Amino acid sequence: ISEVDNSRDSESEESEEENPAEMSMIWIFSRRFQLSVPKLASGRWVVQELLSDLLQVSHSLFSDSCFPVLEPVIGVGSAFEGWSPHKEEDVVYCMFVPLKPPHGHAFHLEPDTMGEMSQTSMRIRVELVCTCRRTRGQPDKNMLCFLHHSSEELKRNQVASLLHTLCTGPYLDGEKIALWFQTFVISAWSVVPQSCHYSMKLLPSCRSCKMKLMKASGGSLVVEMVFSVQQGDSDIFLSSQPTEAQFPPSTTWLQSYAVAEAKFFKHVAMQAPPHSCHLKCLRLCARLLEGSGLSIYALKTTVMHLLTLIPLSEWQHRYLLMRVDDIMHYLHCCLEEKRLKHFFFGNEDMPKEISLPPAFQEAQPLNLFQHLAQDPAAQAEALKEFDEL
Repeated sequence: ISEVDNSRDSESEESEEENPAEMSMIWIFSRRFQLSVPKLASGRWVVQELLSDLLQVSHSLFSDSCFPVLEPVIGVGSAFEGWSPHKEEDVVYCMFVPLKPPHGHAFHLEPDTMGEMSQTSMRIRVELVCTCRRTRGQPDKNMLCFLHHSSEELKRNQVASLLHTLCTGPYLDGEKIALWFQTFVISAWSVVPQSCHYSMKLLPSCRSCKMKLMKASGGSLVVEMVFSVQQGDSDIFLSSQPTEAQFPPSTTWLQSYAVAEAKFFKHVAMQAPPHSCHLKCLRLCARLLEGSGLSIYALKTTVMHLLTLIPLSEWQHRYLLMRVDDIMHYLHCCLEEKRLKHFFFGNEDMPKEISLPPAFQEAQPLNLFQHLAQDPAAQAEALKEFDEL
């Protein structure tokens, strides 16, 4: 980064004249690798409308039930950040469905001390709370108290508590929630307006709800709804969906930074100059890294770091090749040093708009390349792949 900073002034002066050969190369890269942003935006609109309609149906069905309360959905991942690394037909529109406890229940987040990933995983303990009186001292006539009514009376007049439906022991179960929501989507599909324009097929997924929407004309969209629980009032959520490398028990929920990441890219979009090239850089580098051992998340983390290190004024379209070079150089340095800092831990450059748990600011940054530090052979292979690229 110091090398980039030292040479920036001279590079900027040369770029003012916009070398025709360089601009031609930028145009070729843009045409070759850029996913159609208008079509991506159109897909986002369809998905958001669908989820809004589905949640409206769910509220009418489950308002007096003991199933989790479904909060407004949040678009996350590259498709909602505007830079999907995939070809248009392979894009997955991912939506977080935040869960709140139903009336008479409370959620308590507990570190998953039983698992191997205690730093990034938790369990959500469900606790019954008294509903004999409302906040203003009035009895709740619509809901019997799970704590202070007999089991016979509850069985005769009320549905089972959340503990007896979507939990395993006292803990919220991601697989049971996914099955419950998938069943709901099948039954509710015929009443949402989108059923007039799309046919719907559920895709296999044990801890999320994944569906394919198909138009009669042949176009299709893939939507994945991931269930989540907010960590306090922060932008950090616990996600029901495991990663490819981590497949914990169904009562273990993994810490996700996807909402904070989406918020960061929204912040950058508002601050960056018109026609900023940072999303094109992401798309281009993601395509260049296809087939290598480097993860898209490592690339995304690199770009987020550089967006706080390099002034946003220097992400204008004419600087695309220089910024791509910066990204690849930064990644190479991280591979050599076997260290890539997680963006949301101990980062002093974090925008104030992003809300993080207090412990995040004080914590030592997680090393996304820790596996390379522990395995010299893996590091050597990664460097060899990168040099070939």
